[in-house]
Amino acid sequence: MEFQKSLLEYISHFLMTADETISIAESVTSGCLQLAFSQMPNASLFYNGGVTAYTLPQKVKLLNVEREEAEECDCVSENIARTMALNVAKMFNSDWSIATTGYCTPIRNSSYKIFAYFAFSYKGEIILTKKLELHPKTQALNAQLYYTEFILGCFKSEINQLLILK
Repeated sequence: MEFQKSLLEYISHFLMTADETISIAESVTSGCLQLAFSQMPNASLFYNGGVTAYTLPQKVKLLNVEREEAEECDCVSENIARTMALNVAKMFNSDWSIATTGYCTPIRNSSYKIFAYFAFSYKGEIILTKKLELHPKTQALNAQLYYTEFILGCFKSEINQLLILK
């Protein structure tokens, strides 16, 4: 797995320059984002860590997702992603967080579609939540890698917007 080097360097540079930290909560990307952040230059200066919670019981236990809500949507919704993002930031005491949940294979619970929700939090507030849909014939690993690259690109865009506002 190789991520776009310039993208990783850009995110790393921003977080170090801003003296801010980030943490990750993953489900559908199953550690791909954590891998990407660990590959960034000087990662230990800003990457506080992450958690991969793939099952409903683990999302409830580790990320304080509401069990009833999770059962209703198979742990896949915009609000679940938001909850995961806010709670992983608290868990790791980080300024930023990214959370993912969704499907990388078409199953009955997903209406045989492949999609993911992701959320970014910054200083305790959700600043972005999106749904990303892929073709149902996309291979699982390709879906996970695409989600990861797309989310990193969106994170770079959020950083750029923040820099413009400052």
